Amino acid sequence: MPFVPKNTMLVFLISVMVTGCINSSNLTSNYNDDLVPDVNWSLIDSIDINQINSDLVNGKPTVDIGIYFPSNLDSTFTKVTFNKMIESFLFAKEIFKPTDVQLKLLFAKTGNINSSYLSMQANETPGIPDTEYVNLYENSRRHPSIPTAHAINAFRSIVEKDINNSRTIYLIALQDVFYPFLTLAEGRNWMMKTVRTGGLSFPSYSYVDQIPNELRGVITITNLSTEDRYRKTIAHELGHKLINVSHEYNDINPGFEVFAEGGLMLYGSGEDIPSGKEGRWHLERLQLSPYLYKIDESGNKIWNDDYKESGHYYDPIYDNYVIHFLPEPPINDDW
Repeated sequence: MPFVPKNTMLVFLISVMVTGCINSSNLTSNYNDDLVPDVNWSLIDSIDINQINSDLVNGKPTVDIGIYFPSNLDSTFTKVTFNKMIESFLFAKEIFKPTDVQLKLLFAKTGNINSSYLSMQANETPGIPDTEYVNLYENSRRHPSIPTAHAINAFRSIVEKDINNSRTIYLIALQDVFYPFLTLAEGRNWMMKTVRTGGLSFPSYSYVDQIPNELRGVITITNLSTEDRYRKTIAHELGHKLINVSHEYNDINPGFEVFAEGGLMLYGSGEDIPSGKEGRWHLERLQLSPYLYKIDESGNKIWNDDYKESGHYYDPIYDNYVIHFLPEPPINDDW
């Protein structure tokens, strides 16, 4: 889900619900031979990756993260710079440190990408809104977000093939990533709301099995222009990906946008990752993430178990670390 501070301008569009969905049979676990990575990436040598990773300790849970920073961003685009990406990554390391989860920077690369991929719509316009009968997570499991073909083609052209693609987080700097979703306008009428994201995690609780396995670790970063954004954006998006929850905290129910003070997963200044039932099991879910591994005494990566049901909120890997939220009726009872 996107990180959007309070002053973000939202674009409201009334839309005819035409879906044009992607055929799920195309979203295989292997790359399409016609859509292979086609960017001539080169390492950015202005940073010392060994120094950035010098605090890592074998035996602690670790997340591998790679950064892709296009070299052909438009000259008028200044919301994300490479230095801000690194700053935000370092802040994320600091925010996750109390949890004992380590963030390892595998690489930072630059290269020219297809300019049509600098801006994209993340997913198809949804056709079925939340109902009064199930909560957001159950509704997303039944009707997951469907990424656009444009987005999938972009990520396939950017992310390099690797045996651990499905276990690695990829932070990709882009200029615009738009996220459409449905919200109640008045009475029983629904409106398509499109938000211009500052970061989008493409989380498993929302997209479930609609993203190819090798691309499930993609996170787009599009705005680090202010202090609150570059301090928290990457950490917040990693929270969506690793904790696998929406915007929620303690007694605040999950939602597409929740502006409130509290933990890392709200739109506010909070950075807490709480544990226990009252804390929505965020810490426990984080520690079970399939993106985590530990280095054993022989230097081998010992990965956490992978998702058993494509990573929806109630995936069996989380066992009892779930909340059975009561549904909140979006429509007035007297409609």
